[in-house]
Amino acid sequence: MPADDQLASVVEGTTLWTPSAQVTADARVTSYMEWLRDRDVRVESYADLWSWTVTEVDAFWDSLWSFFGVRGARGDGPVRAGGPMPTSPDPLHWFPGATINYAGNVLWRAQDPAFRDRTAVIFRAEGATDRTLTWAELAHEVAAVQAGLRGLGVGRGDRVAGYLPNIPEALIVFLAAAGLGAIWSSCSPDFGAPSVVDRFTQIEPKVLVAVDGYRYNGKEHDRTQVVRALQDALPSLKSTVLIPYLDPDARPAGDAMTYAEFTRHTGAGAEVPEAEALPFEHPLWVLYSSGTTGLPKPIVHGHGGVVLEHLKSLSFHQDLGPGEVFFWYTTTGWMMWNYLMGGLLVGATVVMYDGAPNGDTLWRLAAETGVTYFGVGAPYIVASMKAGLQPGKDHDLSRLSGLGSTGSPLPPEGFAWVYDAVGEDIALGSFAGGTDVCTGFVGGSPLLPVRAGVIQCRGLGAKVQAYGDTGEPVTDEVGELVITEPMPSMPICFWNDPGGERYRESYFDMYPEVWRHGDWIKILPDGGSVIYGRSDSTLNRGGVRMGTSDFYRVVEAFDEIADSLVVDTGQLGAEGRLILYVTLDSGATLSDELARRLRGALRTALSPRHVPDEIHEVPGIPRTLSGKKLEVPVRKILLGTPIERAANPDAMANPEVLRHFTA
Repeated sequence: MPADDQLASVVEGTTLWTPSAQVTADARVTSYMEWLRDRDVRVESYADLWSWTVTEVDAFWDSLWSFFGVRGARGDGPVRAGGPMPTSPDPLHWFPGATINYAGNVLWRAQDPAFRDRTAVIFRAEGATDRTLTWAELAHEVAAVQAGLRGLGVGRGDRVAGYLPNIPEALIVFLAAAGLGAIWSSCSPDFGAPSVVDRFTQIEPKVLVAVDGYRYNGKEHDRTQVVRALQDALPSLKSTVLIPYLDPDARPAGDAMTYAEFTRHTGAGAEVPEAEALPFEHPLWVLYSSGTTGLPKPIVHGHGGVVLEHLKSLSFHQDLGPGEVFFWYTTTGWMMWNYLMGGLLVGATVVMYDGAPNGDTLWRLAAETGVTYFGVGAPYIVASMKAGLQPGKDHDLSRLSGLGSTGSPLPPEGFAWVYDAVGEDIALGSFAGGTDVCTGFVGGSPLLPVRAGVIQCRGLGAKVQAYGDTGEPVTDEVGELVITEPMPSMPICFWNDPGGERYRESYFDMYPEVWRHGDWIKILPDGGSVIYGRSDSTLNRGGVRMGTSDFYRVVEAFDEIADSLVVDTGQLGAEGRLILYVTLDSGATLSDELARRLRGALRTALSPRHVPDEIHEVPGIPRTLSGKKLEVPVRKILLGTPIERAANPDAMANPEVLRHFTA
């Protein structure tokens, strides 16, 4: 289909789905609103509720503890002390005096007769045996690993690192560490040794749990040499535990042990895991920024902030709870893995998949496992659309009621395709947030209609605003995405940043005491929003500022275009070149005629200023390991930065393509 016809077929803002009266009545957020009204908080709509949550900040976050029955000791202290932000001169602290444990808020269900024999985890993978774990089985395995960790001297504050794919053992070791008050951190085995070393050397782990290799796209990838390199590069390690994932007979190097040896001394009665009472802000895990252009930032989140945020987001925005089956395509190197595991906090069954997402693999997985909420990166939806897939016709997706998209903006055509090809009665939520807070700032709600290309709402408790050029809030125009009230899942710190300087520079350097996230956003008058890409990769042509998502929507509507990347080489006071790189579908060629149609579509849909000066074909678009396009490193290369300094190849999914982007 020609690009201009396809664009004309889906107008941004077109309503595609409206919740029925039954959906609204049954939504978990509706139950919360009724609960609030019983406590004299009058909220009649989502807009009312959002306004209350960002105005009465303390009351909102305090209410979640009671509404969800959070396991822990709330105490009688204030919700907040200090402030207004974590990097303020008098730093903000949440719930001083309260104690909590993430693992305890997951595993209590193993002792509940109503849950213990229900399925907690479903596992599927390329070339591996299908597995399921009940809540009782999950707790038993966590207890066994805790005994192993205790035997290795792991206790409160020690770091446990995982070099693991998305397999049940990753979840089990994480929960075991969290229950003991140890701090978890993970990298996916598709990360190369230098990239993992860059991350783990910063936190000095005491124990490393790793696999011998992984499978992807029908191929086996041995990682034993990488594990040995990690052992050599991490002098803090006291022990290494190897999971023989590819080869059952694989043996670890040196004095390491296998996973079976690690857990064999636990005794027959190890069923109840430990869940130490920890301060609300005790470190839970360390996540990392992408690390494509510098040393990855080690981002530390606390037990309490993550528990409250994930209970809120998963229950109120994705309507998840007991009886639901929750899937998100992710690896352990992306914050969406941590978010997926959060499904256990609300009593949902989580589906873990390790392998390539080729063709309709994920849609078939959803049908086979009875997924009720299906999450992927936006590129997978777009790829399914361009491939002409019809998942709703080819597979039994009758249980599917919610679909989440994240990682990059989903174009209006992607929204429309979901309702045409997947199902007419699905609550589609496009989410944007990030590793920094391990959640979404803006996303979906079962109470609101779905409109093509529009994110439904700002998250509860997330006071998201768009700041214009003067640093003041603007509505219905593009501005910097900022957060003007704190959230408890903001990082408690960066590791090895005792003065908080790196933390401040990352989020608070432009607007003191206001979090600047680095995205362009337009807040609509009704509270919906549109994300236009990263503000550090903006296209600024003749004074007309535009995010890259608008550009990609036009270009990637062409059937011939598989992927694309656009870079503006302009610098302060000097206009540069606007360069479009395209990866073509099989059989297509970058002919003069295709280039002419591309330029014409961009001129019509955007402006004459946004017609590219150059169009080049490349074999692939550089992306991070979590799938995000790397516009900024390519821009640096075009401005003269050597490739080896512009991006860290070990933090990329396809570093070999960078050599095709030269000045």
